[in-house]
Amino acid sequence: MAPRATADNGAGHGADAKGGHDWAAILNVAQDEVVQELGWDEDCDSSISEALEDRIGEVLLDADTDEMVDVVLLWWRAEDGDLVDGLVDATRNLGEDGRIWLLTPAAGTAGTVQPGDVAESAQLAGMVQTSSERLGEWQGACLVQAGKKR
Repeated sequence: MAPRATADNGAGHGADAKGGHDWAAILNVAQDEVVQELGWDEDCDSSISEALEDRIGEVLLDADTDEMVDVVLLWWRAEDGDLVDGLVDATRNLGEDGRIWLLTPAAGTAGTVQPGDVAESAQLAGMVQTSSERLGEWQGACLVQAGKKR
């Protein structure tokens, strides 16, 4: 995956200049949370990542971090391989009460992951889906460890 270039858009509140969406609020990311981003590539919507950076006031951590995180932003496409393995890997630095926002291409676009595949993969990885959000050209599923609510 390509490294993501970050830019300071000066907004400071996570509003996407294209559509006025407050992605950080939609994803329920708080200012004091630590966020890791996995699977970013050129096809991803950088305004989502930048909105989270604006909210937390830090750059998003990458796959090489050893720090415990509250949120993992996991970009995933059908061709990225086994989603169960991807979810298990994404929990490596996830805190006990943490959550994964799994972002997949929206229905009808290249790389779409079927909702049933998300639910089954989450279950096999020991997680459950608590909510779902449309994020522009991406579909977000909030996953938490089974037995947790968030």
